[in-house]
Amino acid sequence: METRTVREQLLDYAQTLIMLRGYNGFSYRDLAELVGVKTSSIHYYFPTKEDLVLEAVNVYSSESLAEMYAIDSSQSADLRLDRYARLFGKILGDGDQICLCGMLAADIASLPEHVRQAVQSFFKSNETWLGKLLAEGKKNGTLMVSGGPEAAGRVLYASLQGAVVASRLFGTRTRIEEVTKAYKVH
Repeated sequence: METRTVREQLLDYAQTLIMLRGYNGFSYRDLAELVGVKTSSIHYYFPTKEDLVLEAVNVYSSESLAEMYAIDSSQSADLRLDRYARLFGKILGDGDQICLCGMLAADIASLPEHVRQAVQSFFKSNETWLGKLLAEGKKNGTLMVSGGPEAAGRVLYASLQGAVVASRLFGTRTRIEEVTKAYKVH
C-alpha cells in the first residue's frame, strides 16, 4: 500500500522523469499514468508545469545540499571529496539518470526564469562548497589545485556533471572516480 501522498508521488516521479528525459521529455499525462490519477488532479497540486518543476528542483536541491553539508568536516579534504563524489554515483541510480539540475541546465533555453534561477542557485552552492574544499585540500597538501579556489570549484563541479553524463553514455561509474583521482595528491 502506498504511504506517500499524491503530491509526494507526483514530485518523486517528476524528479525521476526529469533525470531521465529532461524538462521537455515528460507531460502531465505521463505523471497521471504513473501515479494513477487524472491530469486534472495534477493541476490541483501544480497548476503549471513550471510550478511542478520548480518544486521538484527545490526539493531535490534541499535534499542534495543537506547531504553535501552533512559530510563530516573533520575528515581530510580528499576523503570529503570522495564522499561528495559518491553522491554523484548515487544520482546515477541504475546508470540511466543524470543530476536533476544538470539535466535541466541542458534544457536552459526552454526553462521558465524561476526554474532557471533555482538551477543556477544549486550549481553555485555546489561550486562554492567545492571551492572551499579544494582550498583546504591545497593548504593541507591532500588535493592538487591550480588557480584560485572559486574557479577550481567551478571546474571540478563541471567535471563531475560531465562525468555523470559520460557515465550514463558509457554505462560505467568509473568516470566519476577518474575526476576525483585527478585532484588528489599521489
